[in-house]
Amino acid sequence: YEVLGWGGYWAWDPVENASLLPWLSGTALLHCAIVVEKRDALKGWTVLLAILTFAMSLLGTFLVRSGVLTSVHTFASDPERGLYILALFVVAVGGALALYAARAPALKGGGLFQPISREAALLLNNLLLCTACATVLLGTLYPLFLDGVGGATVSVGPPYYNATFVPLMVPLLALMAVGPMLAWKRADLAGVLGRLGLALVAGLAAALAAWRWQNAGPVLAPLGVGLAAWLFAGTLVELAERLALFRRPGESWRRARQLPRAAYGMSLAHGGLAIAIVGMIGTTAWQSESIRVMRPGDLVELAGYAFRFDGAEKFAGPNYDGERGRIVVLRDGRAVVELRPEKRFYPVQETSTTEAAIHATMLVGLYAVLGESDGTGGWTVRIYTQPFASWLWAGFAIMVLGGLVSLSDRRLRVGAPARRRAAVPAE
Repeated sequence: YEVLGWGGYWAWDPVENASLLPWLSGTALLHCAIVVEKRDALKGWTVLLAILTFAMSLLGTFLVRSGVLTSVHTFASDPERGLYILALFVVAVGGALALYAARAPALKGGGLFQPISREAALLLNNLLLCTACATVLLGTLYPLFLDGVGGATVSVGPPYYNATFVPLMVPLLALMAVGPMLAWKRADLAGVLGRLGLALVAGLAAALAAWRWQNAGPVLAPLGVGLAAWLFAGTLVELAERLALFRRPGESWRRARQLPRAAYGMSLAHGGLAIAIVGMIGTTAWQSESIRVMRPGDLVELAGYAFRFDGAEKFAGPNYDGERGRIVVLRDGRAVVELRPEKRFYPVQETSTTEAAIHATMLVGLYAVLGESDGTGGWTVRIYTQPFASWLWAGFAIMVLGGLVSLSDRRLRVGAPARRRAAVPAE
């Protein structure tokens, strides 16, 4: 996002997909482990997910390190290293699957549950995440398989993933607000939806506000904002239900202190994802872009901002030579910020990099890239405005915080004894 200078953070590159695969299967594993912990059910499926998640991690290592893929994200091109990783993959994953096949019948199932229950919601969560993982895996490996058998060279890009992966995420987001409020074994879906009425109102209001705010863009973008608001508000409602907020004022503080940290971690992770989704929609559906040759004094109007190019100058860095542009951003005739994009050349490695100039606020991100000079005083300049770009990074940070809070839960620290108050001898 900062160094490549193409204005985006994700392009469905095969190496990017290799990092997404274990995230999807690992997320399914985490949710499935909750059923094992609470209800002693789905044990065999949980073990299989653990094996598959490790397999996806090894597969990603193989794709990145072996040289079978050509990408700006690959780190090496060493066939010998690739063969070693492939052998490790076969031994580790093949051995684990063989052990699983031999021992799986001994993993007895736990308690029964009804179709409307938290167990069923977590099972549906697993189904959607694993299907999404398989979809991304197919799109990533299909060109390699086709090339290996001597077929035509094809490229699987964003259109495929937008048509297959995104529709799987829509029901998952809708389910994420409902699932945590369902009871174990058997739940009252109508009652849960009734308690989520405020979340439904928030989702509809956010969708209408996004629809009125956007001047142009995909029609489904407001729906995505509405789903994000539904998830965020539903997460707050679920946490308020746990703490009995606004119902038992005296009880709320005691419940807040006794609530497991894993519950707070879940709320942070779900809320962070909702915030990140708004950032994803803003930086893709509502992004504005301008690429042109600019000379000193030229002005570009974009999304209500005026970008004035004041030229570029050469400078010397500690181990590189660079060229730095100067772009003044104006709004309503007043200067907002000065962007200083750079191009750097490292003589020792004989490589060039781009340092994008980024100014981010809570509502919009201003992004500028300095391109090549035409030799007559003009420079190729790329300018982007990306609404809610900061929400993307903030959402990811909150998700990471949720994971750390969950890991700090005492129940997850094996062998950590609970403190006992020392006995006071009687007089």
